[in-house]
Amino acid sequence: MNKLLMHPAAKPLAFLLAAGPFAYLLWAALADPGALGPNPAETLIRGTGEMTLRLLCVTLAITPLRTWTGWHALARWRRMLGLFTFFYGCVHFLSFAWLDMGLDLTAIVADIAKRPFILVGATALLLMLPLAATSFNRAIKALGAARWQALHRTVYAVALLGLLHFFWMRAAKNDFVEVAVYAAILAVLLGWRVWRRLKRPATMAAAQSDELRRASSSP
Repeated sequence: MNKLLMHPAAKPLAFLLAAGPFAYLLWAALADPGALGPNPAETLIRGTGEMTLRLLCVTLAITPLRTWTGWHALARWRRMLGLFTFFYGCVHFLSFAWLDMGLDLTAIVADIAKRPFILVGATALLLMLPLAATSFNRAIKALGAARWQALHRTVYAVALLGLLHFFWMRAAKNDFVEVAVYAAILAVLLGWRVWRRLKRPATMAAAQSDELRRASSSP
């Protein structure tokens, strides 16, 4: 599997798969708005929003999958998928600002302040901005590995805010099936990280204890 993931065509294929939904929505909006249903604006806003949440889940799944399967070549896809997540988030917000608010800045700010689920979504997008801006090797060198990792842990807050945004949006229609699916996926992905972080000190303590035992028993 690592050989397949390292194949020269693998990453371009992943790029096309990630860009495909946006390409379809853009084509439908320009060429055949009827393909987007009776409310094309709502379809664009919700379609790009759901793609943001899906790609966020896929990006968060990279590290657990590498650990569980040994497919370490997946690491080369994480940056691209993270940037696509931010891209869809930006298109989602732009669709709302343009198609719902007519790019009226005053109306946009008022709507964000008035409706909590939009405020939560806008906050998640703002938190993604520094992550996207520092997703390059030069930023890692400038910040240092420890500070860069600490900054990029903000993605966990982004995931929770994104889920809450989606929950409040679906609550208006009393439709929680998809919310439950995303919640279960994120619970596994974030729960695994919490478990591994809690386990790490115990593992290090056991290793140190073994070293002390070996040192004390040596002549």
